[in-house]
Amino acid sequence: MKAELIIIPAPGAGHLLSMVELAKLIVSRDARIHVSILIIRLPFESGVDGFNKDASENVAFLDVPALDDIALAEVKSLPRISFLDSFIAKHGSAVRDVVSAILKRSECSKLCGFVIDMFCTSMIDVANEFNVPAYAFYTSGAAFLTLKFYVQALKDVESKDIYKYKELDVERLAVSGFLNPVPVEVLPSVMLTKDGCPVVIAAARRLRETKAILINTVWELESHAIKSLVDDAKTPVIYHVGPVINFKSGEEPSNGRTSGEDVVSWLDRQPPSSVVYLCFGSSGSFDGEQIGEIARALELSGQRYLWSLRRPSQGKDQVVLLQDYDDYNEVLPQGFLERTSGKGKIIGWAPQLSILSHPSVGGFVSHCGWNSILESIWCGVPIATWPMYAEQQVNAFQLVVDLGLAAEIKMDYRKDRVADMESTGVVSAEEIERGIRRVMDGESEMRKKMKELKDACRKATQPGGSSYTSLGEFIQDVTNSIREGALN
Repeated sequence: MKAELIIIPAPGAGHLLSMVELAKLIVSRDARIHVSILIIRLPFESGVDGFNKDASENVAFLDVPALDDIALAEVKSLPRISFLDSFIAKHGSAVRDVVSAILKRSECSKLCGFVIDMFCTSMIDVANEFNVPAYAFYTSGAAFLTLKFYVQALKDVESKDIYKYKELDVERLAVSGFLNPVPVEVLPSVMLTKDGCPVVIAAARRLRETKAILINTVWELESHAIKSLVDDAKTPVIYHVGPVINFKSGEEPSNGRTSGEDVVSWLDRQPPSSVVYLCFGSSGSFDGEQIGEIARALELSGQRYLWSLRRPSQGKDQVVLLQDYDDYNEVLPQGFLERTSGKGKIIGWAPQLSILSHPSVGGFVSHCGWNSILESIWCGVPIATWPMYAEQQVNAFQLVVDLGLAAEIKMDYRKDRVADMESTGVVSAEEIERGIRRVMDGESEMRKKMKELKDACRKATQPGGSSYTSLGEFIQDVTNSIREGALN
């Protein structure tokens, strides 16, 4: 008999790809487990539609039926900050029907649990209806999870709201998962708004209801944070199973103008560790004035560069994918491309893992999304921090202050569409240049640390390594949830 495991990713490419990779790891370790990945699609383009469903014989992909027009209109009328939770919760009955159909078709399988994305906690209710455990897959870091639980405890135990920090006369928070007190100014935008903070707290409460939380992190990277979670009696079992990286994420998208082969070919012609790579994620973009300052910084630094430059979204949807420019000259300073033609290359979409793993890349100016951080560590490339949205500011703080793995350009910069918060002012060319020079210093302590961590993370995923062992413990938990003797 097979153990049937249901995986429910959040409806975004980054979350989906990580959970697909997790599914592949699970079935590769235990052939008795079959995984069904249920795909919930947003009502607008999110990068999921072109997803390549290439997995293994023990992994199946099933689409969850879309909401009817009335239900969709209801969630679309909500504020951006509440949209995703409500949108996913509305799919509960459809998910229940899909799982019921799976079980009817698979008489030789026994349902053993749900693994839900951190943004899909409403699906705990569906798992409860089937009387199976719900496990959460946390696609951010362990330290950030301790912050989320801290904010929840602040409300539930002390009746204090973190978004009222000015009234509370609080500037820094003693969060157990961080080595240093966390400045309020680097908290995620959603935590600092009256409407957003309750959403965070509600999600934290629900995460505590799961049987276990699988975190996409590595003991060697976040041992302090992981230990603080394990030592908290109110926290579910913790499995540190990262870095879970989709190594095919560099495949060229259908709408991409940049050829991955062209990018790698250009990098092949550059000296080792000589290129700084600038990329701000699938939703990160700037206006013309800030683009001009970045360009000026690159000229001032004299550094070889590869810059993923995307057009800002003009759409009103909650999430809109960025597009490539037709002509970079429309936003760059006059003559910039000509003056740097021997040293730099500007691209749109970027095959990020191929770039970071290339020996000519020596530094990464990044928005500090957790997936990008893990990819950078996997490739041993130090980071210059320029966060924009979600939990990226606190990630930047962790990298720069707690871990010494990054140089600061900014830690508290904000351009968050969901929380409707944006930094005023422009980051100057001089600030950017300083960060670039620091991250490209070939003899820096941070570069040495990153090299050591690269080696440690790769060992962690091998037999006997910390993540390999932790994932094995989770798999044992899953198979133990089936009545003894049910599996052959």
